[in-house]
Amino acid sequence: MHRPSFISPFFVLTTSLRIAMLQSLRFVWNSPWSGLAFRAIASVSLVFSGTCPTKAGDPVDLFNGKDFSGWHGRTTIDPRKWETTPDADKAKWNQEIADHWKVDGNEIVNDGKGAYLTTNAEFGDFDLTVDFKIVKDCDSGIYLRGIPQVQIWDPDAENNRKNGNEKGSGGLWNNPAGWSGKDPLVRADNPVGQWNTMKMRLVGERCWVWLNDKAVVVNARLHDYFAPGQPLIKRGPIQLQTHGAEIRFRNIKLKEFSDVESNEILSKAEADEIGKSSSKFNVLFNGNDLAGWKGATGNYTVSEGAIQCMQGKGGVLYTEKSYGDFVFRFDFQLPPAGNNGIAIRYPSVEEIEQLPKDLRHGDAAYVGMTELQVLDDGHPNYKTIDPRQAHGSAYGMAAAKRGYLRPTGQWNHEVITVTGSKIQVELNGTRILDTDLSTINEYMSNTPHPGKDRASGHIGFAGHSDPVKFRHIEVVPMGN
Repeated sequence: MHRPSFISPFFVLTTSLRIAMLQSLRFVWNSPWSGLAFRAIASVSLVFSGTCPTKAGDPVDLFNGKDFSGWHGRTTIDPRKWETTPDADKAKWNQEIADHWKVDGNEIVNDGKGAYLTTNAEFGDFDLTVDFKIVKDCDSGIYLRGIPQVQIWDPDAENNRKNGNEKGSGGLWNNPAGWSGKDPLVRADNPVGQWNTMKMRLVGERCWVWLNDKAVVVNARLHDYFAPGQPLIKRGPIQLQTHGAEIRFRNIKLKEFSDVESNEILSKAEADEIGKSSSKFNVLFNGNDLAGWKGATGNYTVSEGAIQCMQGKGGVLYTEKSYGDFVFRFDFQLPPAGNNGIAIRYPSVEEIEQLPKDLRHGDAAYVGMTELQVLDDGHPNYKTIDPRQAHGSAYGMAAAKRGYLRPTGQWNHEVITVTGSKIQVELNGTRILDTDLSTINEYMSNTPHPGKDRASGHIGFAGHSDPVKFRHIEVVPMGN
């Protein structure tokens, strides 16, 4: 693909000078061969060879069977505020652990009083398995990442009928009414006085619970009790709750997931969910070449089963087929300061040629419905960007929640759902954008987005000179 001569001097400057010159600039170029766009926003082109995915950990025992090493006392408190909690409060809660919790053989026993036993360590994505045994009228629970709670209680207790205890344990008690997971799917509790085994899985904000080998919560979002309407905190401790009656725990084991394991879990759950409507994901990338793709094919390569934007190249690589409403999913790997984007309902080259001259640059953020950012927004280069430029944002229009990318070099998993003018973005199992572009009339730099009302178009990758990788690229057309 032809590269305009006015850009070439930037590629021979020193990195530091390039950073200064590229900061906050937006370059678009119009090739007579493609009509596609290149954009650099405070971006540094870095050579990146990638790193190994995080390694899966073996299950670990959170309780050593002897004492409470690795645990402390804590109540129902926002994990984000723990570091600023007064030392006097922390000391009080630790004393309550000494007063009300004990070790009995290989079991942890609480008398129904005091602070909650809390791990010193914090965890992200994991499987947690716990055995528990309750007495009559017991009411307890388990906090995941310090967030309440997976419910444990006596399903036959008369004092909790108003709260729905007859439905059984394992539900996400603090999920709002109407949310999936608030009530268990089945009652799976063993009789009071017998041991139960509960397995809990948390990936992003997606939660599963099995009680005595029966699924009681399946792929439900865990509501952040401390920050309603916000995405779930990314990491936090495990807490064993107590409420008024003796409870015993044993065999507390936790396995953290690698990036690849988490992505596989999410992918299977998404396929199961789509399958409920007799639909399935269609593969858009065969892992070997760019068959089925158009546009800036000369600026992308296939490496190790992934599509990769070439260093110093750009433009929009887009699907041959056009889509209206759809669910689009993919894995991606960012280099440090990496910058790319997902072109949504992007026009073809032929359509771009028919646009007014000032739009023939083909910039996905303006001629398409939107460009959803793919950006290492935690990099110092992007410290001062507009929130509507952060990863997952509808560029210049709607800001996504930040802080849910994995470290550069690891694989992220993203799902984009487009329905009419509405867009949802879920990153690594956490919803970071939920917007309706038809309601937006304020734009970054007061620059309108003429394409935002498009009802159909192609899906593409909008490269901005960095070697970002994409793989496992699939789509489900929805109705049209």
